[in-house]
Amino acid sequence: MRVLWTLPYLPWPTTSGGKTRQYHLLRSLAQRGHQITLLVQSKTPPCEAARAALEPLLERLIVLPRRPLHSPLNLLAAVYAGYPMRASVNGLAPHLRHCFEQLLEERWDVIQIEHSYSFQPFEKALQERGLPFMVSEHTIESVAGAACHDRLPLWLRPFNAFDRWRYRRWENRVLSQAHEVVAVSPTDAEHITHLTGYPATLVINGVDCAHYRNIQPAMHSQRLLFVGNFEYGASLEAIEWALEDILPQVWQSNPAVRFAVVGHALPDSWKSRWTDPRIEWVGYLPDLRELQRHSAIFFAPLRYGGGSKIKVLEAMAAGLPVVTTTNGMSGLQAIQGEHYLSSDDSDQLALLINQLLNQPWRMRQLSEAARQFVTEHHDWSIAAAQLESVHARLSQRTPALASLEGNGLLSRSAE
Repeated sequence: MRVLWTLPYLPWPTTSGGKTRQYHLLRSLAQRGHQITLLVQSKTPPCEAARAALEPLLERLIVLPRRPLHSPLNLLAAVYAGYPMRASVNGLAPHLRHCFEQLLEERWDVIQIEHSYSFQPFEKALQERGLPFMVSEHTIESVAGAACHDRLPLWLRPFNAFDRWRYRRWENRVLSQAHEVVAVSPTDAEHITHLTGYPATLVINGVDCAHYRNIQPAMHSQRLLFVGNFEYGASLEAIEWALEDILPQVWQSNPAVRFAVVGHALPDSWKSRWTDPRIEWVGYLPDLRELQRHSAIFFAPLRYGGGSKIKVLEAMAAGLPVVTTTNGMSGLQAIQGEHYLSSDDSDQLALLINQLLNQPWRMRQLSEAARQFVTEHHDWSIAAAQLESVHARLSQRTPALASLEGNGLLSRSAE
């Protein structure tokens, strides 16, 4: 099939779960023989490494610049536009709209839009032509905004509530137009179905199980590992909670424990804020395997965020026992106590870590069960097959149907 795939960011390097998902799905679909044109709006131009990683997978890579975040247009749109703020930041882009319209002159089997917040430049052209398309939604933004509401300064909370209201309207508007909607977790699929009245299809987040198969964690190393993207508030909050409330309790019982913090956009200020030498400020690593081999536990104290957590899946595939929270395992059908340990209480999390470090047999038990779980349920090949099924349904829609919809003679509800 010929696929027109749009993204509001470059999927390489894989510095976030979303980018990791996009790269592996692109690679998997390309390996299955599909011809993909990737249309990207990016705040940074593609480097040579990005082109080397992406271009062999694609028929075409088209990258257009996104205006700066602090552009006056974004500030005005945040207050006055009917779009939610994130849709304004990633939309209102005439150059992107024109490029998309030109691409629609070609014949496509599948038009795939990633994220409802990137949809604004494409809406008019799709409506006018009545072309079937799909939207892949990674996070329900109106719900995610509610989760962090209480952490915002008081003066910002009214605007956050207003923007969530705008986002609920926008999500309903976008997802109700799409002929196929993809969610990354069962919870998100249920929410989307409730929001629009139409079923959403689950395309799981995954992991390259073969990539991590030969890793044997160092169960006696006393090292905890956290991996996140620090452009996102959920990862920032997790580290603050860990270092202010949880690790001090761990160290009272076991002073030898170390904590390795890995991820993109690690704040420089943290090194002076938390100076304990047992904290290892690693930053972004393109390959986690060597550090995973020298770690004992993957610790993910995530209290906010949506979707499902790819870094948790990668840790499980590497055989690292996982200690996390309810939210840290959101979107996954793993079983607490069998595949991982969790609590939402800081005292209990510290206790779980100290107990587990003293139980190598329990660590091996969790390691083996987690590896089996991700191999059976979350390999990227499974996700690619699910996405390919969505593409197949979308490609079977007839030109006659598209023509009728474009002329306003057939609504989605009439189908």
